[in-house]
Amino acid sequence: MGSMSDKVSGKANELTGKAKQAVGDMTDNHELEAKGAAQELKGDAQQAKGEVKDKAKGVVDGL
Repeated sequence: MGSMSDKVSGKANELTGKAKQAVGDMTDNHELEAKGAAQELKGDAQQAKGEVKDKAKGVVDGL
């Protein structure tokens, strides 16, 4: 995946995870809350991966 698609997928996972956590909290569904938290973390990691790719590309382009 390119850096932009990593960032977009990451943001989507982050937002979906937050929504799952909110629904889990409202319905007292701890399993859904946990799944949401895990998906949010996955999204954060994907976004960070995209940032790293951007920085690496900047370094390579600067050579």
